[in-house]
Amino acid sequence: MHNVTLIKGDGIGPSIMDVAVKIIDATGVNINWEEADAGMAAYEKHGTALPDETLASIDKNRVAFKGPLTTPVGKGFRSINVALRQKYDLYANVRPARTWKGAQSKFADIDIVVIRENTEGLYMGLEHYLTKEKDVAESLAVITRKGSERILEYAFKYARENERKKITLCHKANILKYTSGLFLDVGREVAARYPEIEFDEKIIDATCMHLVMDPHQFDVIVTTNMFGDILSDLTAGLVGGLGLIP
Repeated sequence: MHNVTLIKGDGIGPSIMDVAVKIIDATGVNINWEEADAGMAAYEKHGTALPDETLASIDKNRVAFKGPLTTPVGKGFRSINVALRQKYDLYANVRPARTWKGAQSKFADIDIVVIRENTEGLYMGLEHYLTKEKDVAESLAVITRKGSERILEYAFKYARENERKKITLCHKANILKYTSGLFLDVGREVAARYPEIEFDEKIIDATCMHLVMDPHQFDVIVTTNMFGDILSDLTAGLVGGLGLIP
């Protein structure tokens, strides 16, 4: 018997998670689903979007199966997805995008993996107003050598273990010379340890254009938190939508 924390989530979450659970149960694996609340449903029920009981369940079971969670736009509580990533140091977000037979898409034979650093950058939530009138706001992006090196090592090891031939590091070091610049510098250092894997560097805006014009030139993309958030949705769009990615 395996105990798994089940977070059905918000919106379409309960519908898709109910079906997903049926599919997993049909494999014959003996799972005890321990249902827990998070997101908007939890906020309305418990007054908090991430109850202590939910965290206790995850801590105890060590495995959680989670649906989509609502994040209020421009107000309200912070992203629970981000909170979970930071609490459990889930630093590597691996997002493969592959074309599937029968699914409508703009391109054929797409096979791209976006590996996104998941705990740093602009999504750390270091933001505040600079005036009492709240008419000037500031956000701080934090990039560390440690965080950069471990996601880049992860990407190159992933490429090696999965027989991938090329890694593209996506950055904005021409403008963000310290944060993106640090990530790029560490990327070049790590790439030198894996001479058998082709290494490429692309600025984020050029990456988006090239993905739309000629996505077949990409194999594995590694990048920082916000860029990875954007690119993983873009690559999902190349193969027919986010529903095909999980």
